[in-house]
Amino acid sequence: MIGKLKGVIDSYGEDFVILDVHGVGYVVQCSTRTLQHIGGVGEAAVLAIETQVREDAIRLFGFRSDQERDWFRLLQNVQGVGAKVALALLSILSPSELATAIGMQDKAAVGRANGVGPKLAARIVAELKDKMPAFGSVDPNITRLAGEDDVKSAPKSVQDAISALVNLGYQRPQAAAAISASVAALGEAAETGALIRQGLKELAK
Repeated sequence: MIGKLKGVIDSYGEDFVILDVHGVGYVVQCSTRTLQHIGGVGEAAVLAIETQVREDAIRLFGFRSDQERDWFRLLQNVQGVGAKVALALLSILSPSELATAIGMQDKAAVGRANGVGPKLAARIVAELKDKMPAFGSVDPNITRLAGEDDVKSAPKSVQDAISALVNLGYQRPQAAAAISASVAALGEAAETGALIRQGLKELAK
């Protein structure tokens, strides 16, 4: 089994890179995010590799980090998620973003990936919620504020700011994330109005 490849980028395809390792060209399938960041043709690259052996083929999947590879493996434990869908998810969300989306039960964020419908997105966030902490860091304030009951224990200015964003049409996980970022930027003593304005700026990014 191949666990890592270090070589020179020979060429690119739509969803793969050919990595020249001492004269041998390995076809390695990658997420769009990985392809965008590993460098150009002729440059050196190192990829963490997941090898999948099937009856009719041996496929190599490449990742910029072991953490990204771990997410690729973990995602495929969910029924309906194969290699293609796992790569699609990692194309739109970094490991930390994926961890945050699952921690907040943000089905909309997960559902943006190609091949992920509403039912599959719901299954992914539900099944991986308890397994997620080992694979990525989630802002505990965001996860806490995403729950209806836990919002009640937050400062009133935070409660009111989240409610205001929800009333404007934003989903609670989005509102919680935006206000959490606002508190980090402005401080815990910030007033509701300031939190709302900063929250809207965060959502517009």
